[in-house]
Amino acid sequence: MQITLNGKNIDVTNALKDYVNEKFDRILKHNGQIMNLKVTLNVNKNPSVKNNNTAEVTCFLNGSVIKIKEDAETMYAAIDLLSDRLDRQVREIKEKLINKTKSTNESIRTSGAEEELIEETEEEEEEAVASNIE
Repeated sequence: MQITLNGKNIDVTNALKDYVNEKFDRILKHNGQIMNLKVTLNVNKNPSVKNNNTAEVTCFLNGSVIKIKEDAETMYAAIDLLSDRLDRQVREIKEKLINKTKSTNESIRTSGAEEELIEETEEEEEEAVASNIE
C-alpha cells in the first residue's frame, strides 16, 4: 500500500507526513485491500474563509474508489475528520462484501438442506408405501 502526500499552498513537513501515515495506517488494519491512497493538503489564504484548511483523499480499493474532502480550522483537525470518515466508509464497504458472500453461501447451504429434506420425505413415503403393501 502506498500513500502519496501532496500540498497546495503549504509546505508538507515531516510532522504532517508522520501524522498522515499514523492516521491512515490505522485504516489499513481494517481492510488490507487498499491499494493506494492519494492525500492532498490545501490551505486557502483568503482571511474571510473560516475553515481554510482542506484535506482530500482518494482511496483505491479493489474494484472501487472513495473520494473524501474535509475542511477545518487547523490542518490536523482536517486530517482527523478525513481519516475518521474514510475509516467508516472502508468498514461499510468491507461489511457489504462480507454480507454479500454470507448471503450467497447461505443460499447454497439452504438449497442443499432443502435437497436433503426432499430426499428424507421421499424415503419416508417409500417406507410408508412398503409397509402398506405388507
